[in-house]
Amino acid sequence: MTSRLPILLAAAAALLVPRAEASTADAEARLQSAVGKVLAVAEKSSTPEKLAGDLRPILLDYISFDAMTRRAIGPGWRQFTPEQQKRAVQLFTTLIIRTYSDKFTPGEHPVVKYKAPVTPAPGRVEVPTSLLYNGSSYEVTYRLELENGWQITDVLLEGVSLIANYRSQFDAQFKKDGAKAVLAALAQAENK
Repeated sequence: MTSRLPILLAAAAALLVPRAEASTADAEARLQSAVGKVLAVAEKSSTPEKLAGDLRPILLDYISFDAMTRRAIGPGWRQFTPEQQKRAVQLFTTLIIRTYSDKFTPGEHPVVKYKAPVTPAPGRVEVPTSLLYNGSSYEVTYRLELENGWQITDVLLEGVSLIANYRSQFDAQFKKDGAKAVLAALAQAENK
């Protein structure tokens, strides 16, 4: 039995490789589908407000706003009540969708080139892209996680994590006055 153990381990590992490759391909395909839908909607929307409304159902389908909000708030998240957590997710979702839609210029169409995806851990895929938009080039990496299908959980623009950027802001607010301060900041951002 001991002599067959390496063979069994090798066979088990071989079975896992195609599954990991398929998962990576599935994650990349899902991201490309999301980007394609967003670009199609962005071309037809005339104002940032209309675009935000049109993008909302697409982004809700492809982005895990629960995970993004939880990570953006950081360790203080555990001290939020369930009602505060729900409100934080709602406000953060609106903030991200509005911020994202404000980046588009009507009539401009970005060119997106996908690079080889990376699997930093099981159930996680990073898909780096190059984006040419309004004459400028950007490096954008999408982080996806397998939770009820592949969902975007972070975006890195030129190496800077969206989640880490918000976490530094929310952490300072949380330390100052707890969940109320974070919710007030999110509500203020929603009303801008």
